[in-house]
Amino acid sequence: MGQKNNKVALITGAGVGIGRAAAKALLQGDYQVVLTGRNLDKLQKAIETIGGNQDNCFAFACDVGKPEQVKKLFAALKERFGRIDVLFNNAGIGAPAIPMEDLTYDQWMDVVNANLSGAFLCSQEAIRMMKAQSPQGGRIINNGSISAHAPRPMSAPYTATKHAISGLTKTIALDGRPFNIACGQIDIGNAATEMTERMAAGIMQADQSIKVEPRMDVDHVGQAVLHMAELPLESNILSMTIMATNMPFVGRG
Repeated sequence: MGQKNNKVALITGAGVGIGRAAAKALLQGDYQVVLTGRNLDKLQKAIETIGGNQDNCFAFACDVGKPEQVKKLFAALKERFGRIDVLFNNAGIGAPAIPMEDLTYDQWMDVVNANLSGAFLCSQEAIRMMKAQSPQGGRIINNGSISAHAPRPMSAPYTATKHAISGLTKTIALDGRPFNIACGQIDIGNAATEMTERMAAGIMQADQSIKVEPRMDVDHVGQAVLHMAELPLESNILSMTIMATNMPFVGRG
């Protein structure tokens, strides 16, 4: 058995899907893992599912779109582990697939708060800790999604926030340089999770047709996140795309 590295990783949206797969991979990579999301029961169930325990995993309920809850999350993380080495900004939601003009302001803001403001708020707190801790620095990984490059029909809030994540990623990567803080983005296409079950049943394409789309094992995404996390801080994967090989992304539309 190798020596435990005692590094600490925080994953948002960790109760299911990609977040849970990333938590599993990081745990197997000897990270101490903080899982956060809005549902504490799902987080605790996720810890059991990935084989974690009270020594190497910590569940904390948080709505990342609310600044006061994010501050409490990071205060609890600091009290428990003392530092943060990796933040995976994974939490995200979509709006109903309806014409943009029919979306309500609240539906728009729900997606903006979860997908963009949540990543910003968590990154703020992580940067504060990473700058102050010794040794200084750490890594932030943002879940951009294929929608950071190309939209699906009727996806304005989700696509807009994911394009914005690309700008946030590059800004953190630039501003983090003096403090040994690296930032990269992983763009994921059709991982087999609860969120993509509709793709297996058939989903609207750019020409308005309905087609079944291939999906990939979500654990492959977890391993990709671990690979990004494990790099020495002198190296950074600024952008990675991992996708189901045969999904209609290259040439979408």
